[in-house]
Amino acid sequence: MSTIKSETFTFLKDLTNNNNREWFTENKSRYTESQGNVISFLDELIKEMAGFDEELGKLDGKKALFRIYRDTRFSKDKIPYKTNFGASLGMGKGSQKGGYYLHMEPGKSFLAGGIYMPESSVLKEVRKEISLYGADFLKIINQKDFKKHFPELDQDDQLKKIPQGFEKEDPMGDYLKLKNFIVVYNLKDEEVLDKNAVKNMAKIFKLMKPFNDFLNAPFL
Repeated sequence: MSTIKSETFTFLKDLTNNNNREWFTENKSRYTESQGNVISFLDELIKEMAGFDEELGKLDGKKALFRIYRDTRFSKDKIPYKTNFGASLGMGKGSQKGGYYLHMEPGKSFLAGGIYMPESSVLKEVRKEISLYGADFLKIINQKDFKKHFPELDQDDQLKKIPQGFEKEDPMGDYLKLKNFIVVYNLKDEEVLDKNAVKNMAKIFKLMKPFNDFLNAPFL
């Protein structure tokens, strides 16, 4: 069973304190080793998750892993490298469907699921689904294990008013204001480095599956 090595987290900690091209070039072999460790871990995690979501079987760890190099062209922050290993397991910015995301960073690791920053046409369809089938949606997010791991949906950047095209008194109004439909589970470092991390993370991701299925329903 593949595990995330402590050396991988040590590399990320050192990179955080030395985020410049000279240091990175000198430590390129450490980066390559850490990257390989994460890819092996992802390959096993994907295989485990494909047991409950067969769509994931089409993915592989190397393609799922985001580049560590930051795009600084339009950013005031010119730090050249990310200080995390992030992987899209069917979820990404502007994604058209619900998926999963893994973020590994010392002290800041988390698992996420849902749709992040969808295009306006996708957002509208998801909102319609929630408005029409509110009881089904609430049953999913209030399910005991789901609620225990994900007490609430991400509230960032939500609208102040019910969006146009929906009744002002819509009982699902609070959810219709959301711009993202995401749940997050924060991980302690020891959970990421645990020898059973693949199975443990897969169990948490599995809890997100009904949520993703609901979000994807309008597009099937």
